[in-house]
Amino acid sequence: MSTATRSEHDLLGDRDVPADAYWGVHTLRAAENFPITGTPVSTYPHLIDALAAVKEAAALANEELGLLEPRKAAAIVAACREIRGGKLHDQFVVDVIQGGAGTSTNMNANEVIANRALELMGRAKGEYSYLHPNEDVNLGQSTNDVYPTAVRIATVYAVRGLLDAMAVLQDAFARKSVEFRDVLKMGRTQLQDAVPMTLGQEFSAFAVMLGEDRCRLAEAVELLHEINLGATAIGTGLNAPAGYAEAARRHLADICGLRLVTAADLVEATQDCGAFVQMSGVLKRVAVKLSKTCNDLRLLSSGPRAGLGEINLPPVQAGSSIMPGKVNPVIPEVVNQVAFEVIGNDVTITMAAEAGQLQLNAFEPIILHSLSKSVTHLRAACLTLAERCVAGVTANTERLRATVESSIGLVTALNPHIGYTAATDIAKEALASGRGVAELVLERGLLPAERLAALLRPEVIAGSGVPMA
Repeated sequence: MSTATRSEHDLLGDRDVPADAYWGVHTLRAAENFPITGTPVSTYPHLIDALAAVKEAAALANEELGLLEPRKAAAIVAACREIRGGKLHDQFVVDVIQGGAGTSTNMNANEVIANRALELMGRAKGEYSYLHPNEDVNLGQSTNDVYPTAVRIATVYAVRGLLDAMAVLQDAFARKSVEFRDVLKMGRTQLQDAVPMTLGQEFSAFAVMLGEDRCRLAEAVELLHEINLGATAIGTGLNAPAGYAEAARRHLADICGLRLVTAADLVEATQDCGAFVQMSGVLKRVAVKLSKTCNDLRLLSSGPRAGLGEINLPPVQAGSSIMPGKVNPVIPEVVNQVAFEVIGNDVTITMAAEAGQLQLNAFEPIILHSLSKSVTHLRAACLTLAERCVAGVTANTERLRATVESSIGLVTALNPHIGYTAATDIAKEALASGRGVAELVLERGLLPAERLAALLRPEVIAGSGVPMA
């Protein structure tokens, strides 16, 4: 069966486009030219929403300045609002990695919006003499200010979701820190016994680290509120009339509900990817620390009998096709892998930002792709870790206490009360004999039993200074 088509024209000639497609000839060529990832830009709905918001703001600004007929502006705005409402996302078909600094994505947006606007005006798709993708939808714009602006807004939206997910994980660790507040254990440095602490302190540190990173992420996302809309091709504002940049910014801020500001120097802003590098660096920081936390969870739960075995992670699936009964720490492991990916994405973003030349960086599509993966995968990782692991962690309380009582590290806590020389002798004998420090202290009469028991209370030995039970 033959498929109905319509003919469209560009500078390379005529091409047939499926009659029911909202995209046009420019999108068709881009889809043919960039069969790279198989991942269309529609995979990132925040980007599609941001592109539609930019086009809506531009239409309102152009109408306000008398450059766009009210009927055309109304149709463009209505089409953009439909897209921001979730419609026609499947029509954004160009590959997310593309040459041309994002031109293909901008053209895809122009064509989809134009053809839907034509329908709303009672016209057929492709009747561009009534409303044109470039002359009307793209009026006063260039890919070089539309695409970076949309990427920034999309990233702001996505990071909000990540911040919320990090808060969920932070709260999960904080709840466990309260639950484990009086569970005594040995702290370790360089994998060797150090001094006593509580399991609650250990989990509280995980929560605090996440809280710090949320603050750094919130700071980094503020830089993305500076936009270059109105810069057009290189920042000189060519083909954009006086007042356009401010009008477009004002409308876009209202549409998005964001505190957007126009960059002070649009030539600089059009070529500078520093805010993306900063954001990626903070995402890498989040990933590194989250991965370290997962390393600790895997180590603390190792065993269950031949490892540390201090905590139990909730079993979520069978761990082996050959070893019956084996359960693996699969949730921390998957989070580790997300962290590795984010670190790799940071290298990609760094190289892409560095590779820009003169007045434009042509590599923002890979920056978008890498940032989007980092943000969305970290968000999913945080929620998964919170819900399928941290919430179900339990403590092997007796084993933890036994390691404290048998560890020579305990003598450090008693050193101020029995003296350095006596503490050294106790440590040597405990290590040689395998006997406990407390047992030897009592045997030598260095402290009365009541005093020793008081000193070994969790809130005293762990240094918190407040009762924990």
